[in-house]
Amino acid sequence: MTIIAMTIAGSDSGGGAGIQADLKTFSALGVYGTSVLTAVTAQNTQGVTAIETLSPAMVAAQIDAVLTDMDVGAIKIGMVSSAATAEAIADRLAAYGRRAVLDPVMVATSGDTLLEPGAVDNLKRMLLPLAEIVTPNLPEAALLTGREPAQDDEELARQAHSILAMGAGAVLIKGGHGRGAECRDMLFRPVGEPLALVAPRLHTTNDHGTGCTLSAAIAAGRAKGESLDEATASAKAYLHAALAAAEGLGIGKGHGPVHHFHRWWPA
Repeated sequence: MTIIAMTIAGSDSGGGAGIQADLKTFSALGVYGTSVLTAVTAQNTQGVTAIETLSPAMVAAQIDAVLTDMDVGAIKIGMVSSAATAEAIADRLAAYGRRAVLDPVMVATSGDTLLEPGAVDNLKRMLLPLAEIVTPNLPEAALLTGREPAQDDEELARQAHSILAMGAGAVLIKGGHGRGAECRDMLFRPVGEPLALVAPRLHTTNDHGTGCTLSAAIAAGRAKGESLDEATASAKAYLHAALAAAEGLGIGKGHGPVHHFHRWWPA
């Protein structure tokens, strides 16, 4: 039987992040990808020049179209864009009794803001309780909790448990914005010790779409029946390999994309 996953996210015209990155990730990991578009961005490796948000009704209609027809094994939520869009997504997922992998996309790699005012509040209030796992990086975890980016393990744990208290099933705080020879992602659950996922830190400018790719890879693993720990660990390994192979792609003049198909296209 074909394994199916769904991504709810914005479009990246440069192909390195958003819906495009999610669908590439699903395909690379052997999962059939379906999509719900929340916004269209004019974007490349150097930045975002325009954003147009789709109506909440259109977002809801896309979710209905997919979930009433296909056996979707996992859902990933990325760029929400507006408060009304967040409400529409939460309403439809609650109606279908579905939980999701939530990537709280707030700022692009280029530094461009991707959310309208009020969207963060609705994301926290409506979508976090529907998240099986939420995957913020260090700046996003700080924005979600109203604190400064964590500089030590104690503050990292405080922010993680604050996000858990908002209703998320688990929190993976990513260490890509940290320092040191290793990139350490920390998986926190409501009970038990956190799980550290560690890989050598790669110094590259080809890091566009890393957050989208990781969360989509987790959703792909969950759709295939992997446990949350297994899906998170396998997603980390996939992203690390995609980052390591990205240098050979030579896409664009800014932050190039990771190499989603590194197993098939030698760079």
